[in-house]
Amino acid sequence: MELDRVDRKLLNAVQHNNRLTTEELGEIAGLSPTACQRRLKRLRDAGVIEADVAIVSPGAVGRPMLMLASITLERDRADIIDRFKQAVRRTPEIMSAYYVTGESDFLLIISVRDMAEYEAFTRRFFHEHSDVKASKTMVVMDRIKASLALPIEE
Repeated sequence: MELDRVDRKLLNAVQHNNRLTTEELGEIAGLSPTACQRRLKRLRDAGVIEADVAIVSPGAVGRPMLMLASITLERDRADIIDRFKQAVRRTPEIMSAYYVTGESDFLLIISVRDMAEYEAFTRRFFHEHSDVKASKTMVVMDRIKASLALPIEE
């Protein structure tokens, strides 16, 4: 889908504050509120806007610990990779997952209450998946930035 300058303005605005009214968006983009609604619907229908979400504070909901885990699978076969991807999608503790190049196959961002919960998670998730060859974990000491915003030139 080809994005014009107005689409880019709208995308920049909603990815930084998705609670803007169509009137406020219209002022930003130079459109009427109705035209903004139509544009946003078109962007959602085309998959340019994948989701409308809120960034929740992990500590506020009792999940203050974040872990970054790199996962290496036993073999690089499509069925093993697909099976692991499906398991990741079904696991609520995994906030984000990336299939990557390099030494590891996947990078996971995992949310837990404490180290005991993480240990239980590793036993359940990593050790029960026979396709997992190795995992390395880093504990997040401080979340510096939490954003899904992409830099979009207008």
